[in-house]
Amino acid sequence: MADRRPAPLDIFSKLRSATPARIFLPRAGTGLTTRATLDFQLAHAEARDAVEERLDVEALDEELSSRGLAAVRVRSAARDRRGFLLRPDLGRRLDDESRARLKSAAGDYDIAFIIAEGLSARAIARHAIPVLDRALASLDPASWKIAPIILAEQGRVALGDDIGETLGARLAAVLIGERPGLSSPDSLGVYLTYAPRIGRTDAERNCLSNIRPQGLAYDEATRKLLYLCNEARRRRLTGVALKDEAETLASEELRSIDVKN
Repeated sequence: MADRRPAPLDIFSKLRSATPARIFLPRAGTGLTTRATLDFQLAHAEARDAVEERLDVEALDEELSSRGLAAVRVRSAARDRRGFLLRPDLGRRLDDESRARLKSAAGDYDIAFIIAEGLSARAIARHAIPVLDRALASLDPASWKIAPIILAEQGRVALGDDIGETLGARLAAVLIGERPGLSSPDSLGVYLTYAPRIGRTDAERNCLSNIRPQGLAYDEATRKLLYLCNEARRRRLTGVALKDEAETLASEELRSIDVKN
């Protein structure tokens, strides 16, 4: 009887097509092929470029204005990109001028959206506005008081704690460029923190990661974010105690409908 098992090369080809990760790379003697080596070098260069790029705040501000959205521009205590990369602590707090500017905009807000380039300005340029558009359209303005959009230069995730506390927001949602990988130099993350204040830890926030067309799609990311926002406000917490159970609840609702029918 003929052996109908697929050849190893066919199996490797199917596995490679299912992931952007570098698996089963072709070899030439004891090393990788020229194409595989050049592809790696290109991906590494793109990741380095993404880290070094600066956010075009002017263009982002104009795009928000065209949507009728008010924005407040702030900076972290990191004065330049080199300082931002070498001193992560400086990227986690506002400079004095920005703190004074935010105090003048402070109010009783349910949520503040903060856009920061983080480690990939490319991610912000490509994905922040589509995600923000969907998030704002999903929040009922009658029940959610939304702060002006904050555009933060040289900001890290924890800068949202300083911003949220200064603004008086009950929730801070930080849209930030994530650390580039060799297959994703433009990955966007959203970090949600209830009762933001200086000193919050990563265990006290929820993260939606790898938001981009090749990863977590915009609509799915927004659905998850809306669920977390509603649950965070209801339960007055975020972080390890708050799980994304939206899919579980949806499945239970479908089962309930099936039973009733």
